[in-house]
This record gives sequence, structure tokens and C-alpha cells, in this order.
Amino acid sequence: MAEKMCESCLMPFSKDTGKRESDKYCSLCYKDGKLMYEGNDLKEFQKIVYESMRSRGSNPLWAWFATFMIRFAPRWKKTV
Repeated sequence: MAEKMCESCLMPFSKDTGKRESDKYCSLCYKDGKLMYEGNDLKEFQKIVYESMRSRGSNPLWAWFATFMIRFAPRWKKTV
């Protein structure tokens, strides 16, 4: 069975170290009952995620690939 992932950023739930409040979203995307990024600008969201991944020590190539893949997340499919 495929691993469950955040429907906004595609982070695997197994990698989520925070306290998840939603069955659909990771702890970084959804807090206090709402999405942390409420906009619908995919490129802006990708930039935010890339910068967050880099600040947490992710390899630049991996961060680029992961943020590229966000366009295929259920939340963003309709905006591409």
C-alpha cells in the first residue's frame, strides 16, 4: 500500500515530526484548523517550501525536485 502524504506539499506523513491536526495535511501545512498558506499561487507556495527545506538542511537538488513535484499534489492539480 502506498504511503500517505500531505495533499498540499506531498511530504510523507512518516517524515512529519510535528503534531498533525488533519488526515489530509502535514503539521507544517495545516495548523489551528486552517491551511498555513491560504493562497492559490503554486509558484509562490513552491518557493516557500523550497526555502523551508533548505533552511532545514535539505540538499538543494532534493529540495528542487520535491518542490517541483508539488504541482501533482491533490490541492494543486486544479491550478496547473
